[in-house]
Parts: sequence; structure tokens; C-alpha cells
Amino acid sequence: MFVPFLSSRASSGSSALTRRRGGGKSSGGGKSGGSSGGKTGGSSGGSGGKVTSGALGSSPVKSSSITIGGSSRTASQYNGGGGRISVIPTGQPFSGRSEGGATRSQVWGTRAYGSGYPTYYSRGVAGRGFPFYFWPLVWGSGYGYGGNTAYLHSDEYGRADNGSRPGGVMTSVAFQSNSTGTTFRLVADNATATDLLGSVAANCSSHFAPLPTPLPVPTAFNARAPPVAPEQVVQYFRASSVALSLDGYNNSAVFAPENSTTDTPLPAGIDTALLECLNSTIGLAVPLIDGTPRMAVPSGAATATLVLLLLRALL
Repeated sequence: MFVPFLSSRASSGSSALTRRRGGGKSSGGGKSGGSSGGKTGGSSGGSGGKVTSGALGSSPVKSSSITIGGSSRTASQYNGGGGRISVIPTGQPFSGRSEGGATRSQVWGTRAYGSGYPTYYSRGVAGRGFPFYFWPLVWGSGYGYGGNTAYLHSDEYGRADNGSRPGGVMTSVAFQSNSTGTTFRLVADNATATDLLGSVAANCSSHFAPLPTPLPVPTAFNARAPPVAPEQVVQYFRASSVALSLDGYNNSAVFAPENSTTDTPLPAGIDTALLECLNSTIGLAVPLIDGTPRMAVPSGAATATLVLLLLRALL
């Protein structure tokens, strides 16, 4: 499993696809930054409306009920994801596209919007399937970008405050370093951000300013006064449905033609220990829909048959 900042990619055969490294030619994933603003975000698309466990120093595994295509699925932390790829049925949003199949090891992307997909290696999210079931983040049209940045502003997936998004509306949470003042921001749907708060607090609290107890509720993403801009993102996760940003970072590669330049280096003096902790914790703990079918509990004749087969195998 490749974890940015913590491991290096193993060399692969010539037939393997090479994942793009950010918005430019060759830059890797990064850190995050920011703070939150706006209203408290509810979630009609998931059950992550508020934090139910505020204990610091422990990391309970959380799960949320996520509404996807009119049915409820469970998204859990630290699972493997995966399962069979299926086609979204007629009558549901994005019918005809694929969903599912991606695994935990494929969660990490780069600094490029459109990364974190297991089968796409260019920036942008237009027309794509949903390998992790969750919809990609949306940056809206309020930034005034044009030309090379049109890929950031598709209205295909609705607005940030669209409560029908799997996991609910987009939200943000800020984490400020207790040693350098560096501010990172997590941007994700409400259920995902809520579930990640406990894990981040348990694993990384020694690096950032104390959070209140119980833990804060993620703040709704205000598209008119966004706490995070796409050029501040240092790492995308889970098919660009989660992002980590760094306040004050300005990645000029976001505005350039694709693969024409490398990502802007991260500023000197930031809290790299906090960055690495956030990056690894988010990747390992971000909730995934577990597509692996569970074994049904047999009964009656089926149980007797299983016992007989086991006895024969032991003899």
C-alpha cells in the first residue's frame, strides 16, 4: 500500500499505469490547511450530522448509514472497501455509470482534482464512475476561473450544499499546529468528516491545538465564502471526495495546462509532522463502503452439511 510521505512506490512492470503526481508534471501529494466557516452542516445523505463520541486519546471505529441511489449502505472506517463493480440502475442519479470496486490501498490521490481514482490518471471528474460510491467534491463557479481551470467547475454533481450527496453536504474542519501555527483543513461530506474527527483527534492531537470536548461538529462549506480554494489542496483522497488543504498554499499548477508544470513546493516552516499524521490517518480511516459480501449464518440442513464437510476434511 502506498501512503504519501510515509512510503515509496514500488517499481512495477512496464504494463502498469503510472499515476499522475499532482496538477503539474511530477509533484506528489501534500498537506492540508484551512479553517472552517459557515453554518453547521446537517446530512440528509448520511447519519454523520453530529459527533457522538468526543473522547480524545481513543479511536473508536465509526460507521455511518449512507444513502446511495435510494438505498442505505454502511460506510465504515478501516475496512477494505472493494466488492463487485455494478452499474447504477435506471431511475437513479448517474444511471448507467459504474460504482464500487475500489479498495483501501487505492484511496490516496495527489494534489490534482480528479486524482484518487483507481482507473483515471488525468485531472477533472466529468463523466466518471464512482469507485468508492461517494461523489467528488465540487468547487462551484464562484471562483471566477476560466480557461485551463474549467475542469474545476462542472455542475455535474450539484452544489456543495446539496444534501442528496452521499454522506450529506460538503463540510470542513480546521486543525492548527501547536508548534508552527500551520492550519490544515479537511474537506469532505458531513458523514465522512464527522467520522474522521475522532480518529484524527486520537492519532494527531499531540500536534495541533486542543479541540473542545466533545469534538466540534464539522462546518458547512459556504460556497460564497469558501474556507478552502482548490489551489490550497495538498492531497485528495477517495476519488477526490475528500481533500486536505493548507492555508496560505497557492499551487500554480492548478491554473496551468495539465502536465505543463510541476506543483508549487509546499512552504518552508510548516508542521510536516502534523501533515504526515493527518495524511496517513485520513487515508487509513476514511469510511468506505464495504462491498465484500458477508457470509450468511446457515441453519438446519445447511448447518449439518457444513459440519459433515468439516469432519471429512479433518479425517
